[in-house]
Amino acid sequence: MARRVSSKAAAKTPDIRTVAALAKVSIATVSRTINGSPAVSDRLTKRVWQAIKQLNYFPNTHARTLVSGRSRLLGIIVENIVNPFFPELIQSFEEIAVAHGYEILVSSSNGNPAVLATCVRRMLERKVEGVAVLSFGAEEPVLDQLVINDIPMVLAEFHLDNPKASTILLDYSTGIHAAVNHLVKLGHRRLAFLAGPHKLHSAITRENDYRTAMAKAGLPIQKKWIVECDHTLKGGVIGYGKLQALPTRPTAILCSNDMTAIGVLRAAYMEGLRVPQDLSVIGLDDIDFAEFTLPPLTTIRLSRADLARAAFEALRQQAEFTVGSKIQREFLVSTSLVVRGSTAAPPAEREALGIAAGKP
Repeated sequence: MARRVSSKAAAKTPDIRTVAALAKVSIATVSRTINGSPAVSDRLTKRVWQAIKQLNYFPNTHARTLVSGRSRLLGIIVENIVNPFFPELIQSFEEIAVAHGYEILVSSSNGNPAVLATCVRRMLERKVEGVAVLSFGAEEPVLDQLVINDIPMVLAEFHLDNPKASTILLDYSTGIHAAVNHLVKLGHRRLAFLAGPHKLHSAITRENDYRTAMAKAGLPIQKKWIVECDHTLKGGVIGYGKLQALPTRPTAILCSNDMTAIGVLRAAYMEGLRVPQDLSVIGLDDIDFAEFTLPPLTTIRLSRADLARAAFEALRQQAEFTVGSKIQREFLVSTSLVVRGSTAAPPAEREALGIAAGKP
């Protein structure tokens, strides 16, 4: 049953005049304060915001946009909302944006360019001040729309020759080299890699860094031990199955992301293999769930907070650009290895060290 709001209650809804009366300032001062005008003193600004809070007043954002000419709205485009990495990234981005007085619009195409184009059109209609394109390789269909409309943007691992485009460089190499060295120190020599889809340039970069790390460690790279997957749980299961079908199997599997690695953990469990006693597994991303798998997943951490912070700062610099200020065009986000329970010495090495079977 719908609840009826009385006319008396409705009449109590505060407006800008109510705020001005309580703060003992003019309506214009309230308006300037809400729109962040530097013309209002700190003393009056504090008084106005105290009145707004006391009255539980919600400024009309559309009206603010018309008055100030700024929407204070940022867009963020991610690759796949199903992968926990991206909701965690969106949450971090929103927290930073809100803390600085911005709102966000979120878009995820899940691999459908038509859906993505519609979402970008919606962002343009809402007059976003910038877009963080964090799709890690699926950004090409939307770049033209953003460039034509002169929208500032920040891209992950993608350089665009445009004065309003910044790039976030992701140092996968440090984390992947650390992962390979960790496995080598444990005694592993047969290392496989479950790569991401080659349509994503981020997946190709990760695979190339794996190859470089293997060569630097003096380990041979077997073509059959590099399997292209799709960065999903099922992809990890399928990739694991292909490796297990080989006459010579790896003792450790490095995965292009955590979802793939968790799929491997599941597949190994279903086949009766023990991780890490029979097989070591490493992921990449360090999603929140990775700490709670059984065993907890050793993974390469790519900080969503650092990535979100770099993306927001790139857009903020563009949105708040003033003559004489300098725009930072590149931002670096590094990776690091987080060792948990899914890696250990390979079976032969354990036997040589006198570690009993089935013991950690």
